[in-house]
Parts: sequence; C-alpha cells; structure tokens
Amino acid sequence: MSKVLVVLETAGNGVRSTSLPGITCGQQIAKATGGELHLLVLGADPAGAAQAVAAAGYGAKAVHVMASPALEPFTAEAWADAIVHAARTLGATHVGGTATSSLRDALPRAAALLDAPLCPEAVAVKSGDTFTRPVSAGRALLDLKVKGTPIFFTARGTEFEAPAAGAAAPVAAMAAPALNNLGVQVLSIQKTESARPALTEARVIVSGGRGMGSGANFAHLEKLTDALGGALGASRAATDAGMVPADLQVGQTGKIVAPELYIAVAISGAIQHLAGMKGSKVIVAINKDAEAPIFQLADYGLVAKWEDTIPRLTQLVSAHRSA
Repeated sequence: MSKVLVVLETAGNGVRSTSLPGITCGQQIAKATGGELHLLVLGADPAGAAQAVAAAGYGAKAVHVMASPALEPFTAEAWADAIVHAARTLGATHVGGTATSSLRDALPRAAALLDAPLCPEAVAVKSGDTFTRPVSAGRALLDLKVKGTPIFFTARGTEFEAPAAGAAAPVAAMAAPALNNLGVQVLSIQKTESARPALTEARVIVSGGRGMGSGANFAHLEKLTDALGGALGASRAATDAGMVPADLQVGQTGKIVAPELYIAVAISGAIQHLAGMKGSKVIVAINKDAEAPIFQLADYGLVAKWEDTIPRLTQLVSAHRSA
C-alpha cells in the first residue's frame, strides 16, 4: 500500500494556511493510488501545532511529529535530513508539500539525498506517478511521468483548494535523528511587521508596476490597498528599480498568488508577471497603454493614467466601506 507523506509548516500552535493546498494534493495522490495519507509536523516544539492538525484530521491516517532544536530556525539542510528520516521510517512512497519558499528548498535536497525523482510545482494529479506542471513561464502545461521511489512533489498552492476538516487523526511521535545542517548557521532573522495580510494569503491584492514612476507614488496604492483590506504587491520591474522592497514582488521569480481580486496598476503584463497572478479569480487592469498585454488576461480593464483613477477609486471604496 502506498503511503503519501505531506510535510507541513506551522505558525504558533497551528498549521500555516499555505500548507493546506499540499494536503489536498496529497489526498488526491492517496486516492489515485489507493494509499494512506500521513502528515508530518517538524519544529523545536511542535506538539501543540501537531495536536491542532490532528484535530482537523484532513483524512490522514496519522499526524507524525518530530521535535529537535536543530529544526528551528529553519534551515533546508536540517529539514531535508528530518524529511529523509521520516520517509525511510514510514516507508513513504510519495513525499511532498506546498511549494512554499521553504519546502522548495528542503524537499529537493531530501529527494537528492535519496536519489529520488521530484515533480516541482504540480498543478494537477493525473495518477500516482504522473503530474501536470507549468512550463515556459506558465504558457504551457506538461504532463510529467516520473519513475522511482519515493516520488517527491511540491504542489502549487494556487491550484489546490484548502482541504475540509474531517475526523480527528492520532498523533504519533517520531524520534529525531542527528540532524546535519552542514555548517549552516542562522545569525539573525529580520521580520517585516505589517498590519496587512501576507501576499500569499490575501483575498485582495493591489500591485503596481514601473509605470508608477517612483516609490513615493506607491503611497497612493497603499491607501487603496488599506481601503480594500488587502495586500500590496509589485512587478519585478518596480522592485528592481528600487521603488518597493523585493518581498512584494509577484511573478515567476517572486510570489505566486491567486486572490479573489487582483488589481494591476501601471503593469504592462510581461509573461513573468502573469505567471505569478493569472490564477486570480478576478483581475482588474489599469494602464494608460491600450495595447498592454495585461488587458488580454484581465476580466476588467481601464485605459487611463493611474493618477486620474487611483485617488478617485480609493475615495469611492472608502465611502462604500463607511456607509
């Protein structure tokens, strides 16, 4: 019987919402193979988070918890060792999780240690060994058939819905081995404090491009963002120009997002940017160039200068919310 092991990331005493799509992908693999779903929670003291995951169940046979001081703060090297140990201990046939920045780093390392195949950025499960993934910056989809055991995968979070909670699952403690971080040390962690939701979790995103002209002009987008209760994003051209921090970048080399509403302001629509946001439910484009590629993808488009539209739009949204 196949065993599908999904690695989760936690925040406090709960699972990160970004980890949930990976569970759904694991559920689909388990269904396709007639196997079991197992969940893995890692950390220095992850017992509370593991209990929260187990209470939701998600159809898992068991929630495995591995505790070690070496697992926090995160290093891909230590996590890869832990994942390999868990996969061997359980005899997992499939190992994966959501394609977050952390697991994009750790899971390929674990696969390499086991000389195992990896399907990155899966957007659909065709069978136990065949997955669909985007190629050429999302302009095409490829069905990838892999050979070997275990099969590693990362699931694109924007393509899998969060799973529904189910019957509670048992928690099984797993002893941690000696974890080798290969000399890597985390000297400090700098967190960006913001009252806005994270880009990958926001229901509404307002993004600005190079056409905003300067970083100071992003203040206008911030006002609209806050009026909508959303997150602020940017194109790579804007971040490369130093208008806003790089962690706001949406696109192929930035964050992949799929909010309910995505407003692209002064963004031309290069394929690299579209690859990061085309899964959005509703896309609104505001650009003074009527020939901008972004209009080919947008559900609603407005050909106008941002200076003439964003202040008025912010005013209307604010008035509606206060009514």
